[in-house]
Amino acid sequence: AMSMMTEQEAAAHRQHIRWLEGDERPTALKISDALRAFVDRTGSLASWLFVPLIVVTVFDVTARKLVWIQIWLVENFGRIFESTLLQELEWHFHTALFTLVLGYGFIYNSHVRVDLVRENLDFRKKAWLEFLGLTFFMIPYCLIVIWFAWTYAYDSYVINEISASQVGLSHRWIIKSVLVAGLIVALLSGIAVWLQTVILIWGPK
Repeated sequence: AMSMMTEQEAAAHRQHIRWLEGDERPTALKISDALRAFVDRTGSLASWLFVPLIVVTVFDVTARKLVWIQIWLVENFGRIFESTLLQELEWHFHTALFTLVLGYGFIYNSHVRVDLVRENLDFRKKAWLEFLGLTFFMIPYCLIVIWFAWTYAYDSYVINEISASQVGLSHRWIIKSVLVAGLIVALLSGIAVWLQTVILIWGPK
């Protein structure tokens, strides 16, 4: 196959092999890969939150139908089995799951796209569209929301915020901090893909 290539194509092929072996890959690509690996690990671990989410939801629904079981559990094991606490745990798990896998979905391009124009563009134009979208929309938006979410979580910690319900969960700052963490992971995924688009548009062929 190499003998059928032009000299330029053979040089490009050798460069590609060196990149795969990690010798001469651009620094931007190495950083992108490191960010992607972190986002990937975070998303993979966070996806397991669906297990406690399902368990708590199923238990809550069942206990509300069989009230005597719930009463017995509360009397013998504590108020963690009360319906209000269980319902708040449900949305805590759901929030953590949804937030921490945002970046994971983005790096694998599995997020929802409603884009009639993009589908008809060639690959390089898609890369340009992705670059512009990340530069002017996703990354700035994530930075702004992280700032406000951080303030939101910090204020919650300072005042030791608890549930609006008298029998709800305490330490509301924990779930609000998870929101900040998930947004940071989403930002890192955006930076990783942004670096890839930079290499695609301006890097070696």
